[in-house]
Formats: sequence, structure tokens, C-alpha cells
Amino acid sequence: MIKVVLIEDDLMVQEVNRQFVDQVNGFQVVGVANNGVQGLELIRELKPDLALVDVYMPDLDGLETLLKIRTEAHTVDIIAITAASDMETVRSFIQNGAFDYIVKPFKFERIKKSLENYRAFYLRLLEKESISQKELDEIFFKTEEIESEIKEDYGVLPKGLNQLTLDKIIDFLSQCKESLSAESVAEGVGLARVTVRRYLDFLEKCGKVELDIYYGGIGRPINKYLLKRG
Repeated sequence: MIKVVLIEDDLMVQEVNRQFVDQVNGFQVVGVANNGVQGLELIRELKPDLALVDVYMPDLDGLETLLKIRTEAHTVDIIAITAASDMETVRSFIQNGAFDYIVKPFKFERIKKSLENYRAFYLRLLEKESISQKELDEIFFKTEEIESEIKEDYGVLPKGLNQLTLDKIIDFLSQCKESLSAESVAEGVGLARVTVRRYLDFLEKCGKVELDIYYGGIGRPINKYLLKRG
């Protein structure tokens, strides 16, 4: 079993993450911490294989916790699960060796895929003294699987569009009950309006969003977008 420690200050999210991990074969939650200080203590004591770490926590936040883990040379791997989506935080986690970065809110299938990727990586580390580039690509990128999912849901993405950015915009729209302008969506996801408009136009062409043209006062009409349900 792959031993997992959860480091999360929100008790409800703690329980959800625990249940998600328990549903994936080969993983066992061996400890839960409410902040980074407690998380470090558990890592020192239990020596887990993997830690799921939030960013925004009291006493010691997720990035500070990760830096201390690396400074103390613990071999535990890290998956960040957090609402923090700014590029500086994402880059800092990646630069300090995070295996994956999952932005809240997320679905079970997303964390399941991450854990399954990690399990494949973990088992191959145990089985082999060396690993081929092809095997590494299969673990980290799941190239064929990702391409088939894109083709099934949207067809081939146009040049310049990114699947992770597309998923982020869809996740944001899924939480909105009213149609929003490209500017409002851009503010919600933290991207440039011009960039978001390209993704929204693509989703509209794919039939994934409804386009509502709002004619207000003087000036150009405003396009508003609403994600189709079901």
C-alpha cells in the first residue's frame, strides 16, 4: 500500500480527500494534519510515500511546508490540492518537485487520474533500476489517453489552445448559474480577456456553451456565455 498523509486545514475538504483516496486501489491514508507544522511532524514520524498538500493554511502554508520537506531531505512526494491558481504559486510548487497540481474545485476523476499516474511511477521505481523515456512519457503525460479524451469531447484542439486552460474555464463556468461576459470569465479565472474569448468561442462552436447577445445602451452588444448542462 502507498502511504498517504493529508495536509489540509478545512475539515470538510479533509474528509472529501480522504474518501477520494480510499476509493483508489493501492492507497491508504495514514495521517491527517490541519496545517503545515502538524504535517511536517507526521511526515517525520510516519515517513509516508505521498502527501496531499493545501496552500492556504495557518502557521505554515503549503509552499513553506514543501520547502521545509525538501530542506530536511524527506523522500515523500507531493501533490498540491488547492484553490491557489496564480502562476507564481504553481511554478514554485513545480520547481520544488511537486508530482502534480490540482486546482479546487475538482472532480473525483481528476484526483483518481493523478493517483493512478503516481502509482504507476511508484511501482516502476520499485521494480526497475532504470526507466526508458517512453515509460516516463506514459507516466507523466499519458499522451494517448489525453489525446483520445480531447478528440472524444471536443475534437482536436485548435493551435494555441491548451487543455488545462480549457478545463479551468469549464470548471469556472460550471459553477455559474447566469451567463457571463468574456471579461467576467477572465476575471474569474485570472486570465486575459482576449485569451478567454478564444476559448469561449471554441466552446460555443463545439456546442458546449450557450451564447446570449446582450443589447444594452449605447455601444457594441455584449456576448455572454453559459455552460450547457447535461
